[in-house]
Amino acid sequence: MGMFGLFSRTVDAEHALPGRDQPVLDMPQQHRVFGEPLDKKYPDSEIAYLAAGCFWGVEKLYWQLDGVLSTAAGYTGGQTRNPTYKEVCSGRTGHAEAVRVVFDPHRISYADLLRVFFENHDPTQRNRQGNDVGTQYRSAIYPIDDLQAATAMAVRDDFQKALTEAGYSEITTDIRPAGDWFYAEGYHQQYLDANPGGYCPVHATGVTCNPS
Repeated sequence: MGMFGLFSRTVDAEHALPGRDQPVLDMPQQHRVFGEPLDKKYPDSEIAYLAAGCFWGVEKLYWQLDGVLSTAAGYTGGQTRNPTYKEVCSGRTGHAEAVRVVFDPHRISYADLLRVFFENHDPTQRNRQGNDVGTQYRSAIYPIDDLQAATAMAVRDDFQKALTEAGYSEITTDIRPAGDWFYAEGYHQQYLDANPGGYCPVHATGVTCNPS
């Protein structure tokens, strides 16, 4: 992933790129791993929106979990409508690279998804993960309702205790209500399935997260 968007602050609406009314994407017909339409509706499912750096590796983490029904790479948390990858990497859309996780709450809980989230990146790094630097790589959770928000804050606080004991600093993970979601371009979807040797290391701290 490129070293673009070296902005330290998320752009505001006044200075964000205008975007466009229609998506600019060439979307695949099916999820490469699950073999179902990328936007398929699953009865009694829930959705989580999570950002933990490069979305290639984050998406792979989640499609491997039992109880996850679908995943997708995309952009959220910003100002620009229907942004392109190049625009997001400029730092002028305000978006984070994020993953949309559709899951069966009877098989895997939202708290369990957050455990994987916190254990597989360094949430104390603001606007970067390893060599990937920029606001698009920020650590963020976008809850879809009050229950998810409360769970996210509780898991964050539990993990902070474990991080502090391990000598790490404060968690910088942004937790705010989910806004508009935009699918990333087709070649980003399930990228590490199509390109098994692709660059996207996990920047885990090695600290275990045990949600209450």
